[in-house]
Amino acid sequence: MVNDKKHKKKSGAKSGNPTSALLTENEPKMAVREHVENEEKYTRGKDIDYKASCEEKDYSIKGRQLKNKIRKQEEVARDAAQAAARAEMLLTEESGYLEAEGIEKTYNYRQDQLVQELDLNTASKVFSLDLPEFGPYAVDYTRNGRHLLIGGRKGHLAAFDWQSGRLHFETHVKETLRDVTWLHNETMLAAAQKKYVFIYDHTGLEVHRMKNHIAVNKMEFLPFHYLLATVGGAGYLKYHDTSTGNLVSEIRTKLGACNTMTQNPWNAVIHLGHTNGTVTMYSPTMHTPLVKMLCHKGAVQAVAVEKGGHYMATSGLDGQLKVWDIRNYGVLQEYYTPAPATSLSISQKGLLAVGWNTHVTVWKDAFLTKQTTPYMNHLQAGSAISDVNFCPYEDVLGVGHHKGMSSIVVPGAGEANFDSMEANPYQTKKQRQESEVHSLLNKLQPDMIVLDPTEIGKVNRTTKAEMQKRQREDAAEKEGQQDGAETKDRKRMRGRNSALKRYMRKKDRKNVVDQDKMDAMDKLAQYGKEDARKDPSFTTLDIF
Repeated sequence: MVNDKKHKKKSGAKSGNPTSALLTENEPKMAVREHVENEEKYTRGKDIDYKASCEEKDYSIKGRQLKNKIRKQEEVARDAAQAAARAEMLLTEESGYLEAEGIEKTYNYRQDQLVQELDLNTASKVFSLDLPEFGPYAVDYTRNGRHLLIGGRKGHLAAFDWQSGRLHFETHVKETLRDVTWLHNETMLAAAQKKYVFIYDHTGLEVHRMKNHIAVNKMEFLPFHYLLATVGGAGYLKYHDTSTGNLVSEIRTKLGACNTMTQNPWNAVIHLGHTNGTVTMYSPTMHTPLVKMLCHKGAVQAVAVEKGGHYMATSGLDGQLKVWDIRNYGVLQEYYTPAPATSLSISQKGLLAVGWNTHVTVWKDAFLTKQTTPYMNHLQAGSAISDVNFCPYEDVLGVGHHKGMSSIVVPGAGEANFDSMEANPYQTKKQRQESEVHSLLNKLQPDMIVLDPTEIGKVNRTTKAEMQKRQREDAAEKEGQQDGAETKDRKRMRGRNSALKRYMRKKDRKNVVDQDKMDAMDKLAQYGKEDARKDPSFTTLDIF
């Protein structure tokens, strides 16, 4: 009976029965999908050919359940790409830039001239806070660009909703304040004070004192990993998990004090600028740099990385501003600044802001071609620039200087259309709470921080037979090198300062003949001077 059933099943597959053929292939028929315009822009690479056999491909996927699972995942990804392509018609906002007519130049336009031509909503975003007693100031925006945090070197700390003008809190910590940064949202912030790093809530209440972070100069928060990275005068890079309160990693850079740090938004790798002109890239799981680049002949003053993770801008005390392609670690453009740039920032649309002396220069298309004239220029008269930071989803640049903080308009800097699931500038309290819970559930582990995050989750398509073949070839190559290669004689030091001579002189001075000395003399007599020099297994340690 069993043989008859098997025979019937096979004959049914050969007879052209579609049901039997489906059972034989173990594959459901896929519906024909219509092509959506701009669908390729949202796809995540090529689909896996799970129907391929070992003869057609170097790999094959065995098992009906695994094939069905992969097929469903591909369908979901394809549906998401088509939905995103169809939703493009809802993105009505477009980013625009300043355009000059005739012989006019865009870098000659001042902020007071732009305010007269802007609408009331945009004109209200140009303001200046005069705080000459507590500067220089550090500036930081939240990920949705709604809230602003400023910190003065002499202890002034304030946070507010800068678009509505609502103040969250304002306080004076009564000690040196070196850097400030928002954490996962506007409810928590970190301040690097004279000795320790302190955590405050949105009311200005001190929540925690981080005793493991001492004399910190710069801080960066990794939002998808909930990691606070700090570096200071001792030269230690430390990662602290703000969701659990644990110190994840402590790395000694061995390059002295560091006061320049930024993160790569694409892969969450920390970039540090050092006084010897090098830029190092770190992840919390490696205690040595992933990459070490010699960028300047002097100390590195500022580092910035664009959101795609392809380009990096650096400035140094040698007066140079360099643009790098960190995919191949090569320099693209080199510029000279009238004074060493103290701060750099890259907008969501690729504009580069350079703060030097009392000027802020904004460059357009600086990563593509060599620029001869800047896009915009801003003069902060009588006050040196200490920090520049672009506001996300807004054409606004925050400028921290010695006499306070200024907000200027830079047309075309921000992303015109935002994704409310990623960062919502108009989120309610309930939406903020829900997004916080979702981000905690989707938190990435520190060991996921690598140079190329696209390698995570990839399938090694090398077959087991190929791997074994490579191992055999490597082993044979090593054996051939050991057999055929000539052993190079080790250079031994002759004369009064050799180890053997010192040992013999020491024994002669004491006029003592012990068993060790007799064994050494017998070994020398057995080998001889020439044999001892040619035998690689004979060392001075053997004598003792």
